[in-house]
Parts: sequence; C-alpha cells; structure tokens
Amino acid sequence: MNILVTGGCGYVGSVLVPRLLNEGHKVLVIDDQWFGNYLPSHPELSVRKQSVKNITETDLLGIEAVIHLANVANDPSVELNPTFSWEVNVLHTTQFLELCKRSKSVKKFMFASSGSVYGLKSELNVTEDLSLVPISAYNKTKMTAERVCLSYREYFDVKCIRPATVCGVSPRMRFDVVVNMFVLQAFTKNKIVVLGGEQVRPNIHIEDMASVYSHMLNKGELESGIYNAGFENISVMDIAKMVQEIFNVEIEVKPSNDPRSYRQDSTKLLNTGFIRKKSVSDAINEIALKLKNGEIVDEDRWHTVKWMTSQKIGLI
Repeated sequence: MNILVTGGCGYVGSVLVPRLLNEGHKVLVIDDQWFGNYLPSHPELSVRKQSVKNITETDLLGIEAVIHLANVANDPSVELNPTFSWEVNVLHTTQFLELCKRSKSVKKFMFASSGSVYGLKSELNVTEDLSLVPISAYNKTKMTAERVCLSYREYFDVKCIRPATVCGVSPRMRFDVVVNMFVLQAFTKNKIVVLGGEQVRPNIHIEDMASVYSHMLNKGELESGIYNAGFENISVMDIAKMVQEIFNVEIEVKPSNDPRSYRQDSTKLLNTGFIRKKSVSDAINEIALKLKNGEIVDEDRWHTVKWMTSQKIGLI
C-alpha cells in the first residue's frame, strides 16, 4: 500500500514508519522536521521537508492511505502561540482533507487526535460515546479537527484515534511526557518532581501506539469513527513510584495547575482484534537502560517547548 505519513519524523512517526516499511508498504513522509529527521534510509521510503499546508495534489498521486500525525503537540506547546496552533492543527488539517478528497486515490484517512479531549471525567469507563469537556486550547484544537475529519466520511474511511499519553523509546525522543520525564529526572537529578499526583491518566507504550495505526490499515472492514487507544489508567503519583522502584530516589510533590484526570476504556479497539503487547513498566525499563548505557542523551530538542522556543518555531 502507498501510505503518506504527515509528521512522520516525530516521536510516534519515527517508530511507526520503520514498522510500515517492514510490513512491505511504500511510505512518503512529509514533515517540517522541527526536531530533525531520525528515520533510516530505505528504498521504499521518501522523506520531504515540507509543511502540511504546502502539500499539493501532485504529492498525493497514488497515495491510498494517510496517517495524519503532524500537529503542535501537547498543552504547553500550543500555549506558546494558540493562533499558530489552531492554524496547524485545524486549518491546515481541513485544507489537507480537501486535497485528499480531490485526489480520488485516498481510501483511508487516520487522524491522530488525543485522549485529553475528554478533560475532566469521573466515570470509571471513559468510552468514545461520552461527551467531551476540553479544557485547554490544545484539547479544543483536537476536538475540532476530529469533527472536521469525520465530516469527510462519505469520501473515504476515516478513523480518529484518541491516544493516551505515549511512553517509551523513540529515535526522536521526548522527555516532556510524564513517564519519560520521570525516568529522566530520576536518572539525572536523583529526584522525581510530581505536580499534584492524584490525577489519573491513561498510558500507551509507543510500540503499541505504532501498532494501532498498522492494525487499522489492515482492518478494512472496520467502520469509520473514533477509537480510544490507552490501556493503563494510572495516577501520576503511582507512575512516579514505579520509577522510584528502579532508581530508589526521592519523590517531591508540588502543587499542580493541571487538573485533567480521566480514564480511557479501549474495549472498542480491543474488540477489533488488536492485541496490546507492551506496558508502562516496559517503557520505564527500556528508557532507564538506554540512559544508563549512554544510548540516549538528554538534549534540548527532546523537550518540545524548550526547543520550539529556542528555534522560534511558530513564534514569529
């Protein structure tokens, strides 16, 4: 299958794209490369340093499936310049969908949304049919983009995936997501700083996250719609304690201004035959090992806000 992955040089894309290539697909990656390009060369891979807003109908010739990962990710990054983030996450997605509609070749469109669109939820089983209570600008951009994507269901199959917080090792590493951040803190500072701690968040290992997109490509009979992708609902404090067990470091608790707390129920995804293979514990151990071995070194580019600010991405 000919697949276009936007944002394919990012945290998830850098794990997903090699998987797609190993499965025998031909992949085109279009990415601004704000954080670099860590994809391996491959005869069936083409990588273009290009913005989604500049994609043309020519770029889509022969493309059968699209995995749309490109976005300004997470709340702090969006808050740097909310207007820019609305343009990237919603306006450019809408323009891109119109191109896909006109292409005639695109049959599948997968959109990387976010489980954070649920906001504050007290239900033990947060399923796809519950109302959304987005709190931040980031949450709102994702909710709006979802609705735009689903409006194109009459033209091609549309899947909006709502990932939990992703964790684990990637060639384009991120240390601004909670599990990864706690491991880095424990390794470099001998201390974990927890903001709040009682908030419950769903999690998904990055290899399982990549598998979700691959699984959806191969399940042609699934109906268009929204699918949660998160398997371990764990409090922030309990994640810190899991890391503490490996590093035996102090946990310092500070107040939090982020009240988001929700659980995800991914029964709908599991009922399609998806099999989860990795855990938060796996992610913690894998990151810890690579830090200890020097295979991963902390860099500014692994911290989204710090890097976007230093490079003035979206700020001018």
